[in-house]
Amino acid sequence: MGTDVPETGVLPDKNGEPLTIGEYRLFVGEMMNQPAWRAVADKEMDYADGRQLDNELLQKQRELGLPPAVENLITPTLLSVQGYEATIRTDWRVTADGETGGRDVADALNFKLNRAERQSRADKACSDAFRGQIACGIGWVEVTRNPNPFEFPYECGVIHRNAIHWDMKSYKYDLSDARWLIRRRWLLPERLAQFFPEYAGHFKAMGRGGSDWRISGEMLDGGGNTGLADAWGISGRNTVSEEFWFNETTRELAVAEVWYRRWVTADCLRDKKTGRTVEFDGANPNHREMAANGAVLFAASVPRMRRAFVVGDLVVRDEPTPYPHQKFPYVPFFGFREDNTGIPYGYVRNMKYAQDNLNSTNSKLRWGLSAIRTVRTKGIVDMSDEQFRRNIARVDADIVLNKIEAAQPGARFDVSRDFELSAQHWQMLQDSRATIRQISGITPSFMGNRGNATSGRQESIQVEQSNQSLGLVMDNFRQSRSLVGELLLAMIIEDLGSDEQTVVIEGDAVTQGRTVVINRPETDPVTGKAYLSNDLQNIRLKVALEDVPSTNSYRSQQLGAMSEAGKSLPPEYQAAVLPFMVSLMDIPFKDKVIEKIKEVRVQETPEQIEARIAQAVQDALAKSGNDIKRRELALKEQRTASEIKEIEARAVQIGVQAAYAAMQAGGQIAAMPQIAPVADAVMQGAGYVRPARGDDPGFPVPAMPPETQIPPEGIPEAYGADTGPMTAVPPKSANHAQTGMETPTVSDNL
Repeated sequence: MGTDVPETGVLPDKNGEPLTIGEYRLFVGEMMNQPAWRAVADKEMDYADGRQLDNELLQKQRELGLPPAVENLITPTLLSVQGYEATIRTDWRVTADGETGGRDVADALNFKLNRAERQSRADKACSDAFRGQIACGIGWVEVTRNPNPFEFPYECGVIHRNAIHWDMKSYKYDLSDARWLIRRRWLLPERLAQFFPEYAGHFKAMGRGGSDWRISGEMLDGGGNTGLADAWGISGRNTVSEEFWFNETTRELAVAEVWYRRWVTADCLRDKKTGRTVEFDGANPNHREMAANGAVLFAASVPRMRRAFVVGDLVVRDEPTPYPHQKFPYVPFFGFREDNTGIPYGYVRNMKYAQDNLNSTNSKLRWGLSAIRTVRTKGIVDMSDEQFRRNIARVDADIVLNKIEAAQPGARFDVSRDFELSAQHWQMLQDSRATIRQISGITPSFMGNRGNATSGRQESIQVEQSNQSLGLVMDNFRQSRSLVGELLLAMIIEDLGSDEQTVVIEGDAVTQGRTVVINRPETDPVTGKAYLSNDLQNIRLKVALEDVPSTNSYRSQQLGAMSEAGKSLPPEYQAAVLPFMVSLMDIPFKDKVIEKIKEVRVQETPEQIEARIAQAVQDALAKSGNDIKRRELALKEQRTASEIKEIEARAVQIGVQAAYAAMQAGGQIAAMPQIAPVADAVMQGAGYVRPARGDDPGFPVPAMPPETQIPPEGIPEAYGADTGPMTAVPPKSANHAQTGMETPTVSDNL
């Protein structure tokens, strides 16, 4: 193999060496030497489809006179399991794997992934593969880009098990340790020339000459294709059997899509803080900065995925994988696998004998009910033995006896019919039916049939037992389906790239829609370094399967559970839960119903009520068209405002006058205390009632100058005299006399 030359001339690089014809021949040899399980799987799928009687068995039954009978119990069992998968189907949910700020990116990718799940028909592909998984033990789903540019960019489809061969030495469920995987497709040479136009002459010669295409007439002609001559010189050393790639009847060629892994040594960089490992790129300044700051730089052996297309003994194309992941684009759905050989198998393997036994029992019982036993003397009937056997079984049989032979001594002609079914026969039939249910673990209640349960609790227990028996195969199905989602997510992330994009996440009946911007360029205000917020390429994500209501039956179960739980809640809590319950209903206008419920729940503030009333009045006036009334109301409102201002000004004036009069009265009482009782009597006569306590009006008082300390020896005589208002000592000086309160009358006090 070391002397083989790559057909395409691709030089080895960091993605590994290209495939050689010698290596491909080794892959084909492994395929030929694998355990022969595909023919058995084909027969098991025939049993699942109801084709349970082969030609040899039908011929023997025809010779014995046994009627062919098929009571197919395998198909209903498999259909019930398929229906169970459809009722518990869940959607993919993208979750952030512990990265800061990854929630928005996860929500944006989750919206993209759910859209891809619907448009790429991933659910349908997984369900179709699930049938092969439970029946014969293997199903395949292809996750690829759609070659049609006018359709959705991603495509998921089921692939027949016989079209794919893989390295059966692999033991991991996702074939991450497999060395190679080959898919074969039969195409006409003209169709192949459209995909590989540079090899159109090769394909034309192969379609005519088969394995002898190198020495065909076109090859020996001097004006032949030079590329064909070069290929003859290279590929002539290693050949592949003709029946593997050439169909002589249809003249079709088999193109082998070979996916294989190369293990290369790569420099890796690990961040000590986050534990994240990336492949070191010396041209990336961020990688160099991380290495300088203490990140661990080490070498490791990593796999590189490559793809090659081989037709006959020509490698027409060899390239690194066009996908961003290092996995096969074909996802296996394994049911069960043998321990030593890794051969896949499903439920039909153990159900075949019970099904054959049931069919044989039915056939024999029907034959026994219609069989007739005869005892006759040779020659007593005037017909051949074959004619007699055909006619005696008829209900309207007419047998003519030979009069001479019947008259002989000891002549005998007896016919006995047994139309009764014995208890042993009936029990054998029931045992054959029960054997299939016991082997599969599927109870009649799970299949929707009437079982031996006498209560609803027993019915639920039997259904739960069937679910438990399906636990292993359902777990394998979830793992494979999750891998399909991961491959879709990898292509979505690659297409989004590192450019700034805005993802509009549509809302539902409960959650409002929002907008997420990914890969937004920003600058750190502290360091001034540019970075990307919501960096799609640097946030680690994972695909998780969560129990979200994606089927009608599942939503009905959730609605019933929430209804029972809501009955015991207070009314205010029931109003809060009601929108979530409506979102689970299958009604076309549930969004509007939830919106109205939320509007009723919101309590208006007084300002909102006043604004609503004002708006309602304005709308009513606008509808009536009474502009004059509107102007009158406006003038009346202005007049009312003016009157209010006048009343307020008058109240201030009255208050000022009252305070002024009170000050005058206070001054007079201070000057002539004798009039205070007279004033009280006058006020009481006018209806004045003295309050229980008074309030300090708080009038402003001018600041008084501080008192000076007068020495005792300098006190004038007047200071020591009587200072009472009635017995005051007359002043010795006349300064400032006859002014203020010392005037004879009170009219000129102020």
